[in-house]
Amino acid sequence: MKLRRWASTATAAAVFLGLSSLTGAASASAEENAATGYVALGDSYSAGVGAGDYDGSDCKRSANSYPELWRTANSPSSFDFTACSGAVTDDVLAGQLAPLNASTGLVSISIGGNDAGFGDAMTTCVTQGESACLTRLLQARDYIAGTLPGKLDAVYDAISDKAPSAKVVVLGYPHMYKLDGECSVGISEKSRAAVNAASDDLNGVTAKRAADHGYSFGDVRPAFTGHEICSGDEWLHSVTLPVDESYHPTAAGQSGGYLPVLEGLA
Repeated sequence: MKLRRWASTATAAAVFLGLSSLTGAASASAEENAATGYVALGDSYSAGVGAGDYDGSDCKRSANSYPELWRTANSPSSFDFTACSGAVTDDVLAGQLAPLNASTGLVSISIGGNDAGFGDAMTTCVTQGESACLTRLLQARDYIAGTLPGKLDAVYDAISDKAPSAKVVVLGYPHMYKLDGECSVGISEKSRAAVNAASDDLNGVTAKRAADHGYSFGDVRPAFTGHEICSGDEWLHSVTLPVDESYHPTAAGQSGGYLPVLEGLA
């Protein structure tokens, strides 16, 4: 009788533990399956400015942008595209995070270039000469080192709070110029090198802040190597019309540069 009672109790415990494991696995699986929506945040590089075929809004979201291309290729359960031309970190916090929730499985974002004043720096470099260019880029690099980390932390904390189950991929920025390349006009070679160096600073800070939040950093510089301005096979606009497309990826830069990096990490 004692042996039977022990065996019966052990069997019941095993069944209970097995059911508990199955229930836990089912719950985890259901949570993973539920968290399959994709939200694309960020600035003009994420919106796809420079790639054409825009949505008609002031944000200039492009059908050729890497978020749209990833959506088409992967068919997430939901897709929200709030990236916007000209966005800074405060804009992301104030107006882009609403779609994030517990069912968000993937978030992509590029942000920080406008905070650091890259647009103004490029205008200075083109219109005011080498000395002014180098001075303005030093100001941008000081901002990147001193102020931008806290700005990025605020955005990344907010993403984690609103979408705790999401895989977050932070995309960086390419080198703008191929040095000793094919350009015979434009800004000086010293200015081009300084622009690339400022981009390296921006990528370095962004990668560190992303890693400290447990996010993946997508370094697009290798993908754009050989396709910078002055390369002869550019995936980036130089000065162009409309002027807001200047120094932004072309459609080829979105599909050949950004999309494969997101695909590899998402």
